[in-house]
Amino acid sequence: MKYVIVLGDGMADWPIEALDGRTPLEYASTPMMDELSKVSEIGLLHTIPEGMKPGSDTANLSVLGYDARKYYTGRSPLEALSIGVPMKATDIALRTNIVTISEDDVPFEEQMIIDHSSGEISTEDAAVLLNAVKEELQNETYQFYVGTSYRHLLIWDQGEVVDLVQPHDVLGQKIGPNLPKDDALRRMMIRSYEILKDHPLNQARKAAGKNPANCFWFWGAGTRPSLSSFEEKTGLKGSMISAVDLLKGIAVGAGMKNITVEGANGTLETNYEGKAQAAIDTLVKDGQDFVYVHVEAPDEMGHQGSIERKVKSIEYLDSRVIRPIKEGLDAAGVDYRMMVLPDHPTPIKVRTHTSDPVPYMLYDSTAPESHTWNYNEKEAKASGNYIAQGHEGLDHLLGRKTC
Repeated sequence: MKYVIVLGDGMADWPIEALDGRTPLEYASTPMMDELSKVSEIGLLHTIPEGMKPGSDTANLSVLGYDARKYYTGRSPLEALSIGVPMKATDIALRTNIVTISEDDVPFEEQMIIDHSSGEISTEDAAVLLNAVKEELQNETYQFYVGTSYRHLLIWDQGEVVDLVQPHDVLGQKIGPNLPKDDALRRMMIRSYEILKDHPLNQARKAAGKNPANCFWFWGAGTRPSLSSFEEKTGLKGSMISAVDLLKGIAVGAGMKNITVEGANGTLETNYEGKAQAAIDTLVKDGQDFVYVHVEAPDEMGHQGSIERKVKSIEYLDSRVIRPIKEGLDAAGVDYRMMVLPDHPTPIKVRTHTSDPVPYMLYDSTAPESHTWNYNEKEAKASGNYIAQGHEGLDHLLGRKTC
């Protein structure tokens, strides 16, 4: 038996008036998911442990079978694993977003945060800007590392885990109340803005109608992580397919195989077909038992507040990832169980993550069920199937535990 998780990051949502009271998942044209839902189990999975923030870090750990209350030490350390940054026990890792702030003619603290991703800036452009700041601010205490797109990393030697605000939680707000209380971090953010706002690359971005990537934003502080081996825990050889450093870092920590797909970039225009084919190949040709296919686009569209683009991202997931994986595994004649789900909701209305349970769909190629339901938030709740502890969802996929 082979096992597949297809995860549409942030895919779940709330009913939207502009969609006649439907969620993007209900509204989207998803013929493959509609077909599967008639022969699958659907239900709700609570991925965020009680009292923890609804982040992609805690949620994806849960979906992979790790109790975040036991294993979570912060988001950035997981990303450090992906980048290959060696962390000492005394190091603190911090996510360094390159964000867009408003550039109004007011003091820095009065600026507004406009875009947490700087228009989904390319890694190549972001590296130029990060290096411009790094030349002035990097020293023995603070070391910067290039990540992917707008997501980068700061390692703070002999640092401390300080409370920091996630930029996507405060979009459209003044940045002053949300700046770090730590003086050094706050000064570096201010100086990064002074360096970047007139940088030639940002001048070119503005001329092209793009959001400038004009300020560093630190968040997600944490210490060196220690995950148990996925293979030792499950008895399965697992692969990760994702464009996001967080997911790659979780895979490194869990001893899973990371598969790089050319053109996979975490945006709406990612290489969906390449991810699907990589999933088929790792199970059929490479002898892996489990694959985790992570698609970031629905989450990014939720943060952007774009109904149209979030719907489109779900339709792409259906037609360009789920369908080819199912058809490819069917053609290969392998038995498999596939779970489709988000890690957390990213509702358009609030443009950030929430802790609501997420809908899951579980298909077994060897034992298709017969139902009339569709896969969405409302019908998943009505099904009565509910997994209260997110990290137990993996056992359910593996057939080792029932609702």
